[in-house]
Amino acid sequence: MTTAPPPGPDAPEPVRASAPPVFVEPALAEPPVDLDAAGIVVDAVRRSFGAVHAVRHMTFHAKPGRVTGLIGPNGAGKTTLLLMLASLLAPDAGAIRIDGADPLRDPAAVRRAMGWMPDVLGTWRTLSPRQILTTVGRLHAMPAHAARERADELIAQARLDELANRPSRVLSRGQQQRLGLARALVHRPRVLLLDEPAAGLDPTSRVELRELLRRFAAEGGTVLISSHDLSELDEIAQDAVFVDRGEVVGGERLELARQAAREWRVRALDPRALSVELARIGVAFDRVRLEGDTAFVALDRDEHAADLLARLVGARVPVVHFAPAVGDIERTYLGLAGGRR
Repeated sequence: MTTAPPPGPDAPEPVRASAPPVFVEPALAEPPVDLDAAGIVVDAVRRSFGAVHAVRHMTFHAKPGRVTGLIGPNGAGKTTLLLMLASLLAPDAGAIRIDGADPLRDPAAVRRAMGWMPDVLGTWRTLSPRQILTTVGRLHAMPAHAARERADELIAQARLDELANRPSRVLSRGQQQRLGLARALVHRPRVLLLDEPAAGLDPTSRVELRELLRRFAAEGGTVLISSHDLSELDEIAQDAVFVDRGEVVGGERLELARQAAREWRVRALDPRALSVELARIGVAFDRVRLEGDTAFVALDRDEHAADLLARLVGARVPVVHFAPAVGDIERTYLGLAGGRR
């Protein structure tokens, strides 16, 4: 790996990121939470296990018609929160509503409204996908014939036709994920709660997952996804909830993270011309790294990226690719991680 040489004494004005703001206005107070709102509403929720405060204070609203990403490092409280949303764990304080239903007072209503796909699929290993989906349908009080029809529909949708009558223990990790999503959809829920749904999926299945979730949201459903695959979330999610150390990140810290520098991937047919021109333009030496025919340039603002592209094209550098190396969600997450360090 090489880096661009430092600019010469006659180099034009550098393309540099602006300095971080000296002062950020205090964040506005959180608006009142409407517990009657549709979708997923979380209001000042807390949960501890002895001296361990897994969830200290979380407030957010995942809205209908939107796919919302739940993002945070290991130990941030995501799994504990998901268990509470799924009515499998009671909060110590605060309130939760799933499509208007309270998991504490009416867990049955929550389970009717929600499709829950955990990270690890707990299933009956000796039963076939068709038997599993039919059984889940019957557990949701569907008539026998309707449960069988729904199972057949989801098996085709999940591309499990050839394995429909085989014991589920023969399914690969990706096939189990597809079965897990089908199981969450059996009763036609209005809310989907997904934990690492793309884990183990092949590229074709990932595309199908994105299309399914977008279609589900477009029809008025609410989707909340917890995932460490930030590039995948950048393509699926319209909203994002960042959590860290049991709290939803907001205010000044989130705003500063959104302003963090982002690498832009620049590829040219003539790598030497690209390297020379970056140096001539005056891009800061420590903001460029070269890998083969591609340069990664760290810039703080999209306007600087547009200016850099215009200069490269104006200098007749044969640029064939110019795009962010990471999406907005990953950029914000990396900014938060850097801020914590």
